Parts: sequence; structure tokens; C-alpha cells
Amino acid sequence: MSTATAPARTPIGPVAVVGVSGLVVALVVSSLAGVLSPLVLDDPGPLVRWSLPLVRVVSDLASAATLGLLLLAAFLVPERRSTERRVQASRLAAVTGVIWFVAAGLGVFFTFASLAGLRLGDPELGRQFLTFVWSLEVTRVLSISTGVALVVTIGALLARSRTAYAWLAAATLAGIVIVALTGHSAGSASHEDAVNSLGVHLVGVTVWVGGLLAIALMQPRIGQDLAATVGRYSVLAGWSYAAVAVTGLQQAVIRLGSFAGITSAYGAMVVAKTVIILVLGVIGWQQRRRVIATISTDGTGFGRLVLVELGLMAAALGLGAVLGRTPPPVPDAELTPSAVLSITGFPDPGPMSTADWLTQWRPNWLMLAIAVVAVGLYAAGVARLARRGDAWPVHRTVLWTLGWFAFVWATSGAPDIWGRVQFSVHMVMHMVVAMVVPLLLVPAAPLTLALRTLPSRPDRTWGPRELILQVVHSRAMGVLANPVVAAVLFFGSLAAFYWSPLFELALTTHSGHLLMLAHFFLTGYLFTWVLIGIDPGPPKWSPAILLFILFATITFHAFFGVALTGTQFLLAPEFFEQINLPWAPDPLADQQRAGEIAWGFGEAPTLVLAILVARQWFRRDRQETVRLDRQADRDEDAELRAYNERLRGLGKQVEEVD
Repeated sequence: MSTATAPARTPIGPVAVVGVSGLVVALVVSSLAGVLSPLVLDDPGPLVRWSLPLVRVVSDLASAATLGLLLLAAFLVPERRSTERRVQASRLAAVTGVIWFVAAGLGVFFTFASLAGLRLGDPELGRQFLTFVWSLEVTRVLSISTGVALVVTIGALLARSRTAYAWLAAATLAGIVIVALTGHSAGSASHEDAVNSLGVHLVGVTVWVGGLLAIALMQPRIGQDLAATVGRYSVLAGWSYAAVAVTGLQQAVIRLGSFAGITSAYGAMVVAKTVIILVLGVIGWQQRRRVIATISTDGTGFGRLVLVELGLMAAALGLGAVLGRTPPPVPDAELTPSAVLSITGFPDPGPMSTADWLTQWRPNWLMLAIAVVAVGLYAAGVARLARRGDAWPVHRTVLWTLGWFAFVWATSGAPDIWGRVQFSVHMVMHMVVAMVVPLLLVPAAPLTLALRTLPSRPDRTWGPRELILQVVHSRAMGVLANPVVAAVLFFGSLAAFYWSPLFELALTTHSGHLLMLAHFFLTGYLFTWVLIGIDPGPPKWSPAILLFILFATITFHAFFGVALTGTQFLLAPEFFEQINLPWAPDPLADQQRAGEIAWGFGEAPTLVLAILVARQWFRRDRQETVRLDRQADRDEDAELRAYNERLRGLGKQVEEVD
């Protein structure tokens, strides 16, 4: 006799605690900070003022839950006999996605009403909203985030595979991070550092909150795998906590300016949020050390911890929502206005001397952090191999470190400082990021090191090791790693970038600059990898064909440099005409010099690449010769004897014909 098992219900307790605590904190702090007070001019009314922090908290919580559920489906929850739990997590993500979409859409509308100073009953509001919502940067960015919420919601309803869940999680992150372009940080004097810091901060908070909220929602369905799921989440939470703590400190330094700023309303909220983050860090540490080992199937010993932690997280989100609408002590324009500052976000660097190439630095904290994390993880992998008695070539570690040092110099040193205003210096940065850095990083074989050190998961879930294998052996990578495709991406995008509005977009916007750096780095790394990479991936082409593709690509690269040298019209003309640097050379002459740099810079990396490809060719032939010799020793030259017998048979056939 069988008994029917009642379907697991989604617990609403954690959701209620998080939502209520976040909304209460947002309202109380907004009132104390004066955010809800009527404006002297163009007041949009109490409904708009009170609704803005509320819909922001709901949007933040819903987007976090959506991300957490998708991460749970793709990477965290073990897979048993079926994928039912993954599908359930995805369907819950669709529900939270609807809430995210509605709240984000209301946020766009209320934000526009606040900026326009129009009450909700004003007949002009609807007409102006439809006319100008895309013209204002703040509402445009929020509208894009709302569109991402809609796409993710529909995708979560239709998705059935881990790959789809992973892509939807990435899209959710993009929709969340783009919000960093709004708020006070986006208008600060330290614009790029503030936006980068806020973007990383949002990622950390969202993964942290969303992961725990997703586990709480799915706890009845996770069952006996709760301990394993929470253990995996705790690793993400540790990284998220570090990101939140570091970027929160950086945000405070940028926006408070000095210790005197702590006495302001903004400073008081920063202090409160810092205390909450410290408390959450202690709770998370205790969770990792004690609670995970004692979690039972029904969640005993975990439920109360979840409620406390989620409540504190929601309070932090409520404070964050209010901070975004509270004027900070440091005003948004603390530097003397100029054309260069207004267009690039940085002051005029002045004339450049030869010594400046090595002595001048303006740290890009995001790029510096990426480099430090990359070197640190690589060193940790080498140390793990050493602890278990395995060797790793020292020269690979040296190459990896030098490669990231070159990357930091190109993005935080003179190439970035003067590359914002001079085409020729910008081209140096481009060549270093796209050609020199990959030439150092690819031979370091980071994927091979990762696969040798990362643990595997036997329960058919994707950990870091499984994710690497999925990516390098995917159909998409099979297409991208085709040497012809990689060469076209490397060279074709080069020409398309400079002879299109993308170049000016990269010079005038922070997001364009980041996308440009990412594109230069990834296409350069991909092209170098298909030529000389030793990491696992799609099958390698023969060295002879690779050499042909290399020389063909560099020929086109040289042609690009020659064409740029001979141009008689200015690329990105509006940008260079507006900054109008009195100390800089003529923009057209500087552009032609950039062409000379592009033409000549590629020769040394090309020679090194050609030598390495030829070396691989020689090594492959030598290995094949050794293999054939060993085969001949084992079978007493059976292949040679069979070949001689075939020749003798052909000779006899010729004699018979004669």
C-alpha cells in the first residue's frame, strides 16, 4: 500500500521577514533623512516620494531572489534521479521575476515623475513620460534593467537545462549591475571608481541575499541535500562578503570625503550599514564553522539562522535604497569644470614626458582588483599542487604574473591616463592589452592549472571545474576557437571599432570604455590561444595552417596601420574637437602616429608567436617520430614490411601487364 506524499510548500516566513524589514527600514530611514519631505520646487507629491524607496526595495529583493533561484538551479542544488528541483527553482524565479519587472517598471515611472516634478494626477505626466523617458540617462538605464527583468522572466518559464539557467543568471546580473550607472555614484567626481565599486557591490549583495533567500524558498524541496547546497552557497557568500565589505569601504571614502562626513545623515546610514555588514560577516562565519555540519534534512538548526540573516540583509538593502536618494557630504562636482573633465570624467593630464610612461599612475581599482585576484588564485593553485607533491613549471607562474602586471600598467598607468585624450597613447594601450598581455598569459596555462587543482562534483552539478569543461568543450567555443573565426574577430573587430561610432563611445562613456577593454583582451586572448595555447579545448589545427593564418592576420593588421597612417579625416571628430587640448599635437597628426604604432607594434609579438607555433610544429613532429619508432620496436617494423610487400605486389602486377 502506497501513501501519497504531500507536495512541498514554499515557506512564506522568510519572504515576509525580508520584505517587511526592508520596507520598514526604507521608510523609517527615508523619513529621518528627509528624503520623504516635500521638495521646495517641483514637488512630485507624497505618493511618488513615499513610493520610490518602497519599489526600489521590492525590486532589489525580487531581483536578488531571481538570481539566487537561477544560481541554485544551475550550480548549487545536487541532481538526483530527475531535474524536477531545477525546474521548480526556475518556475519560482519566473514568479520573482514578475515582481521584479513590475517593481522596476514602477520605479522607472516614479523616477521620471520625481525628475520632472509632476504629480501622478498631472495630465502632462503620461505624455512627457512617453516622450522623454529614453532621453534621460537615469530612466533610460532603469528601463533597460526593466527590459532585462522581462526577458529573464520569460526565459525562466521556458528554460529546461542548466546551460539556460546559467545564461539567465548572467543576464540577471547584467540587469542588476547596470543600475550602478544611476544614483550619486554615477555623477561623482571619482566617477569610474564609484560606478565600478557600486557595480561590484551590487553583485556581492545580490548573490549574497539572493542565494540565501533562494535556499529558504526551496528548502522543503531540497530535503536531504540541504547541507551540501548550503555549503556550496557559503563559498559564494564568502566571496560576496569580501566584495561587499571592500567596495562598501571604497564607496564610503569616495562619498564621505573625511571623518567629518560621518555626522551627516548620509554618514549615519553608512555607519549603520557597516555595522550590519560586520554582524552578517560574524553570522556567516559561524554558519560555515558550525551550522553546516549540523544541518538536518528538515532544516533544524538552519531556519532561525536564515531568518536572522535575511532580516539583517533586508535592512541593509533598505538602507542602500535610501542611500541612493540621499545627498552625500561630497558634492558631485568637486573639481574645476573643464571640457576634458565633462567629457572623459578625468581632469586634463597636461603634457606628457618620457618619464611619465613609468612614473605616472592613476589606479583603476576594478582592473587592479581583477589582476590581484587572478594572480592570487593562480598562486593558490600552484601552492595546492605543491602541497600534494606535484610540480608546476616556475616560468608559467612568472609569465602569468608579468602578464597581469602589464595589464595593470596599460589600464592604470600612462597608457590609460593619456590614452583618454590622445589617440597615439590610446593605441599603445590597445596593443598592450590585445597583443602583449595574451602572449604572456596564454603560455601560463591557467585552465590546465585550474582543472588539476579544483575538486570535481560527483552529483552532476556544475562546480567551477565542471563549468570550465562545459565552456571549453561547448559548441560555441568550437566555433569561436576556429582559427579563421578567431582571426576575423581579432582583426575585423579592430577595423569595425575604429571606423564606427564605437570608438567615440569608448572615449566618452565609462560603460563603452569597459566593453572596449573587455573586447580587446578577450579577442586577443582567443587568437593567441588558438595559435599557441596548451589548455584543453577544441582540436588544434596543423601548425602549417596556423602559421598561414597568423601571417595573413598580421598582414591585415599592418594594412590597418597603414590605412590609419594615411587617413586625411579625423576619427571621432566631435570628441577631439571638443576637448581641444592646447598642449597636444594636431589630432590628425596624432591619429597618423597611432597608425604607425599599430603597424610597428605587431611585429615583435608576431615574431614570438611564429617562433612558438614553429616550435610546436617541431615538437609535434618529434613526438610523432618517437611514437613511430616505439611502434616499430614493438612490432618489428610491421608497417614498413607491409609497405615493402605492397610495393613488391605492385611490381609484380606491372611485370604481368608487360
